[in-house]
Amino acid sequence: MPIVSQHPPGAPCWFELGTTDQVAAKQFYDNLFGWTHVDIPMRPDEHYTMFQLDGQVAASTYTLPPKLTDAGVPPHWGVYFAVENADATAAKATELGGEVVQPAFDVMDAGRLAIIKDPGGATFSVWQTKTNPGVGVVSEVNSVGWVELATWDTSQANTFYSALFGWQTKGSANMATYLEFSVAGVPRGGLLPMDASWKGIPAHWGIYVRVADCAATVAQATSLGATVRFGPFNAPGVGWIALIVDPQSATFYVIQLT
Repeated sequence: MPIVSQHPPGAPCWFELGTTDQVAAKQFYDNLFGWTHVDIPMRPDEHYTMFQLDGQVAASTYTLPPKLTDAGVPPHWGVYFAVENADATAAKATELGGEVVQPAFDVMDAGRLAIIKDPGGATFSVWQTKTNPGVGVVSEVNSVGWVELATWDTSQANTFYSALFGWQTKGSANMATYLEFSVAGVPRGGLLPMDASWKGIPAHWGIYVRVADCAATVAQATSLGATVRFGPFNAPGVGWIALIVDPQSATFYVIQLT
């Protein structure tokens, strides 16, 4: 399995589950994807969990603090993007019409983090590497292989993120309104236009976990207490996709590439 030792600026580099039941989440994802986990103590009775695949960090999870759950923030998968300078990126995001939710701060000696909201209301994080470059595995079976922004205005999002991260974007051959973005010549994710069927759902980032068998993964997820929002369905030229809601209500996609 190829090990990822660094992520180019603008590429997704970390995938983080904020949940209301960290113990249950560890059990669910370990069983579903064959992950193992390492708990890192943070404060008394609090820890941060690294999910690993074959010894490499694939994702992470933490317990949402009361100030977020009280504010209505639901369990969710968040996406971090690699940057050379978190402070400068946050300042640039503001100039481009975004909002800095959390100014840049040091995460011990691991890196420097800032949390930003784009003009469409979707929240994401930027990560300036120190000792932790990000996840060590991507795009392999049972790891995250794609990220996606569901947004009400793909044109606005395209302008914002392309200016912020230097993405190269293009239309999708399989879906006329879908935009794919690349970093360093490699496709990394997409911008999905929301329509009336998404009524009441705010713009948000999400993840796709690559799997060997979409139907089998959906069946296993259901047996572990998850629900299936839709799928599996065949996306021509791409693969089989399903949207799953974990037992704590965080959503994620699984994809079996054609």
